Amino acid sequence: MNLLTMENVSKSFTERMLFDNINLGINDNDRIGVIGINGTGKSTLLKIIAGLEEPDSGTITKGKKVRIEYLPQTPVFDSSKSILENVTEGKVADEEYMNLDGAARTMLAKLGITDCDITPEHLSGGQRKRMALVRTLLTSADILVLDEPTNHLDNEMAEWLEDYLKKYRGAFIMITHDRYFLDKVTNRIVELDKSKLYSYNANYSRFLELKAEREEMELATERKNKSLYRMELEWMMRGARARSTKQKAHIQRFEELRDRKVLETDGKVEMSSLSSRLGKKTVELDHISKKFGDRTLIEDFSYIFLPGDRIGIIGANGCGKSTLLKMITKKLLPDSGTIETGQTVKIGYFSQENEYMDQNLKVLEYIRETADFIQTVDGTVTASAMCERFLFSSSMQYTQIAKLSGGEKRRLYLLKILMEAPNILILDEPTNDLDIATLTVLENYLTSFDGIVITVSHDRYFLDKIAERIFSFEGNGVIRQYEGNFSDYKAAVAGRELAQSTAEPAPKETAEAPVAASKATWKQPSNKPKFSYKEQKEFETIDEDIASLEEKIEEMEQKIAASATEYSKLNEYMAEKERLETALAEKMDRWVYLTELAEQIEAAKKA
Repeated sequence: MNLLTMENVSKSFTERMLFDNINLGINDNDRIGVIGINGTGKSTLLKIIAGLEEPDSGTITKGKKVRIEYLPQTPVFDSSKSILENVTEGKVADEEYMNLDGAARTMLAKLGITDCDITPEHLSGGQRKRMALVRTLLTSADILVLDEPTNHLDNEMAEWLEDYLKKYRGAFIMITHDRYFLDKVTNRIVELDKSKLYSYNANYSRFLELKAEREEMELATERKNKSLYRMELEWMMRGARARSTKQKAHIQRFEELRDRKVLETDGKVEMSSLSSRLGKKTVELDHISKKFGDRTLIEDFSYIFLPGDRIGIIGANGCGKSTLLKMITKKLLPDSGTIETGQTVKIGYFSQENEYMDQNLKVLEYIRETADFIQTVDGTVTASAMCERFLFSSSMQYTQIAKLSGGEKRRLYLLKILMEAPNILILDEPTNDLDIATLTVLENYLTSFDGIVITVSHDRYFLDKIAERIFSFEGNGVIRQYEGNFSDYKAAVAGRELAQSTAEPAPKETAEAPVAASKATWKQPSNKPKFSYKEQKEFETIDEDIASLEEKIEEMEQKIAASATEYSKLNEYMAEKERLETALAEKMDRWVYLTELAEQIEAAKKA
């Protein structure tokens, strides 16, 4: 059953177009993950679905009894009320949770919050996010709208949420950077790309394959359109006149091709190696210990970091991971033991919360506070050029930081850290609020980084990509070392051999669709270019066939607009429109082939 439909929705923010006439339907049992680079409007899309923001144009149609629960990226609470009161306020017990207080306490405990009677002002940002997640999940909803639900969850908590969503009886749509999580809980990926929306009936892994296919098709379509435009231009230059229906359609196609929007390619974050020389002595931890009150976070831990180390640090929230990083950076002192740092060490510390940013500064001004230029493997690169490599275009460089999205601020903060040319990178939850595209490039950068990488992360995919040794906080101050990445650590804990966890399954072979195979046969060269009888007849009528399909698509669009509240009819019309558009694409491919063949035949006659 259709729960919510967005039709021809557009939304802009300042001078930036976020959505341009996008369409989206949410049905029963949809498990949707939203993908897109920072600043494309993912959070805005969720707010519009939740009814917290209005689109500039377009319509949102929701069933009268459809209930929506929303998890914001940055939750707000009443500081005069307890955690339990905030979580249960306005909630009504249902058949799943008859005892709301008891269910809330149980769920909060699962997420590491045991004292429910204190006020939220005593909680960290991560604890507040987990508290908001409980508030969202506590009563049943037809659609859960979740903005970064996996942020600030340790691995055990993420696995709990994973199981919860797998069993959830309603639909949900969420933004998350956790690629393993997306793979396990979603059955549909929605991608926001250059103000357009693309929907894939797939989990994250399959989405990557389908996106690659879409981009290849778009490039092929652009090449086809260029060929079409060239042929139509030649036809027009021969003095075409709109004397017949066929010629009118020809001229209209020429105008559409002439005025078409040229395919844009994705910008990608580019990172050149920016590290400075690191001497033999790096950072040496000698029997360090740290307590807070009666809690022992680190007990008698020693380690000498070696050049090229890739350390992943894991453990439950609040166990002392960030404390260890702060001691390495000398923001905190150990209670006992010593930390020695080599003279050539230059640490870049990417903290869990962005350092203070003057919101009135412009992007370029903020980066120039660190350096006007930097030496990379590619030579001298200016601050402005580095901004462009990080997807801050010339115009965006003069945008105030206050106008950037949360993810864009995070990306800008990362750039500033790298502009310092550190030789030891210390990253505290670097995957929070970075889009997947930026994460992928960061992972590739870290694998070729000449210095040492030390990272705290709950992102299993990220740790699998970059970690070569795991420090696991295992309670009572014990830090145990495991060789390998996160999967190796899991295998070791479970008592399996390391090699079993690192083996990757061979990619599945998929048979080509009959349509794709038939298209391939159209392109096969002929030794003697000529029309068959069938091709000749088809070439004579194909313009009319294309015009007919275009008319039917226009009629279907009118029917869709007129049946916004008739869900059964709406789905039927949208399916028929999709079928017609596929048929039109096929017919246009055939038109290109027949036209090119006609040109070959004509050229052969003149030879």
